[in-house]
Amino acid sequence: MTMKAATIILILPLLSFLAFAGKVADVKTLQIGVKYKPKTCELKARKGDKVRVHYRGKLTDGTVFDSSFERGNPIAFELGVGQVIKGWDQGISGMCVGEKRKLKIPAHMGYGDQGSPPTIPGGATLIFDTELVEILGRDSDKDAEL
Repeated sequence: MTMKAATIILILPLLSFLAFAGKVADVKTLQIGVKYKPKTCELKARKGDKVRVHYRGKLTDGTVFDSSFERGNPIAFELGVGQVIKGWDQGISGMCVGEKRKLKIPAHMGYGDQGSPPTIPGGATLIFDTELVEILGRDSDKDAEL
């Protein structure tokens, strides 16, 4: 074997590794990673709550497709009733006010095979950095039990 052929054989696996090193693998189930949780948790988000959430949405290659952080305006929606993608309804549920989570959402819990052109391709796994800013209209978890 020539020196040139040996070098190519050694470099190809390294190049392949580097090409995929920055890419997060697609997921098949919702993955929830708690990045920060307040020491005290007086309120947890529940189905039916009107919540305000900051987020940064990315594709697995790191491309940011939307971010409320940059706009300075969190999104408001009713949790658990289908106003947002299924991965959000499930991934935000149980969060404390002030908590930060990373959600890795499989395509079937996001925008599915159709995607959301032009920014989100079909079949895309989505990654969201989220922060629960506020639960509107509820002062404590005891309110939810009444």
